[in-house]
Amino acid sequence: MITRRNFLRLCTAAGVMAGPLASLLGAQKPGSNRPNILLMMADDLGYECIGANGGTSYKTPNLNRLAAEGMRFEHCYAQPLCTPSRVQIMTGIYNVRDYIDFGSLPSDATPFSQLFKEAGYATSIAGKWQLGMDRTMIRQLGFDEYCLWSLEADEKTPRYRGPTGFIQNGKELPADKNLYGPDVVSDFLLDFITRNKTRPFLCYYPMLLPHAPFSPTPDSPMRQNGSERGGVFTRVKNIFGGKEPKKTQYFPDMVAYMDKIVGKLAAHLEKLGLRDNTLTLFTGDNGTSQNIHTMLGNKEVIGAKGSTTDAGTRVPLIATWPKVAPKGKVSSDLVDFTDFLPTLCAAAAIPVPRELAIDGRSFLPQLRGDKGRPREWIYCWYSKGGGSAKAVDFARNQRYKLYRNGQFYDVRTDSLEKHNLPQTSLDEHAKKTRAMLQSVLDKYRDARPEKLRTA
Repeated sequence: MITRRNFLRLCTAAGVMAGPLASLLGAQKPGSNRPNILLMMADDLGYECIGANGGTSYKTPNLNRLAAEGMRFEHCYAQPLCTPSRVQIMTGIYNVRDYIDFGSLPSDATPFSQLFKEAGYATSIAGKWQLGMDRTMIRQLGFDEYCLWSLEADEKTPRYRGPTGFIQNGKELPADKNLYGPDVVSDFLLDFITRNKTRPFLCYYPMLLPHAPFSPTPDSPMRQNGSERGGVFTRVKNIFGGKEPKKTQYFPDMVAYMDKIVGKLAAHLEKLGLRDNTLTLFTGDNGTSQNIHTMLGNKEVIGAKGSTTDAGTRVPLIATWPKVAPKGKVSSDLVDFTDFLPTLCAAAAIPVPRELAIDGRSFLPQLRGDKGRPREWIYCWYSKGGGSAKAVDFARNQRYKLYRNGQFYDVRTDSLEKHNLPQTSLDEHAKKTRAMLQSVLDKYRDARPEKLRTA
């Protein structure tokens, strides 16, 4: 009997994609110098937060520089919430077909890490896990090494100052009040990259920042007795953990520190001579927290994490791959989180077995400066707890959005979705677009497996 694992080994040894997917995904030619992969995903960071996208509220010089040196996408869409996005980006499959519940990864999932491991890559993950509380599963999913928070700890465990509950390669790290969680996991990645610089590696970095609780970073000016002081943690009351503070004055500092870590990783790759052969991707797992107000040009964007509106699902996507990706290009092509698995695999000439039946489409041709086969639509099925009765789904393109209940919006002019467009008022273009989006909804109408159709 040929198991899935043996099937992957056979495909990898043959150096071909399963079935016709090779030509569709635009894979690298077997035997070429396989690139390293660094995939960074910020936690609760919408499109509007990045300066390169037009955001003016925060300082993101390193991400701005990566966008100038590579390319950025204006229409990348995640799920409205963290776990649904994490499942989707790792599996390349829409939530309607495999999402179980918040904090869970399907037991039969084949994430991109497993495919890369089977192909001989050194693999690592560092940051926020939130996909199951079993440390033994991480290596079963194809990660050689890991340093993770929320693997065996709940959301109340400190992730920033004096972090606790961090599991690294099977062992819990000792608590240290002088440490800062984002530094712990990013330094782990620096060490992993250094130790694996002579072989192709995959680093998946689901970041801790800038998720609440909003709190000082090591670079934040500290307030004590009405005066500002340098970044010494002991001078500030412990506001980490517990309920999210109502005040958000530290959110800009957290975005800036997130950007600093991005710059630290990029500089490390440069120092080791690995930048040219490393595909670096930066995105966010969902929209910004709902109590954050951000300026995007002259427009105020209120964070909408947990909502299916633009502000809840539109996220940044910046890609650099020196000597491959075009410099300073801006793409208006649609990308969603199912597209990352086939793109990463195509870049590394790794087979995507036909049996996985992924929903994603590779945007590797665009990363090479080619037209490729841009999407005409994206689809979203969202239910925080996995229940079908509470699920919301829609299909959209860059301008129009159609929900299964028939609500139709021009999100270009109505990003808050306040004005449903009656079919009788549509022009010919809008009518054709609505019909196309309806066909997408029809395609996924019965896609939810019977075993997952819960109340």
